[in-house]
Amino acid sequence: MRNDRRLRRLVVDERTTYLWSVRHKHRDGDVCREVLNLYRDGARTRIVFREGEPGSGRVVAEGYFFSGCVADGRGDLLNLREPGVVRALVDEAETRGLLSGGAELDGWELFPAVAEAVDLRRAAAATP
Repeated sequence: MRNDRRLRRLVVDERTTYLWSVRHKHRDGDVCREVLNLYRDGARTRIVFREGEPGSGRVVAEGYFFSGCVADGRGDLLNLREPGVVRALVDEAETRGLLSGGAELDGWELFPAVAEAVDLRRAAAATP
């Protein structure tokens, strides 16, 4: 049986490696959230996707689909347990200068760019 709590390794380049994990969390009446934890050089960055109000389109797994998935209600879905999705989130956060130290980031701000990047990669892979 697979251990979903283990840290996985994401190698960005020869000098940059992240350890990462995904958790589904609830906190004292807070809405459901999917949290991607990134660890590098002793700092932890959390990319958090909080469930939105009904009709907002911001949906986290919570029984709707596989654990670790988030969707925007327009047909875009990201599985935070896929290394390619994690890499796209890291790349987008680095491009915006958000990964310089430990922090908590709103994943929904990164979602549109990452969903587009992941779709383009799939389209390119499917092209002969």
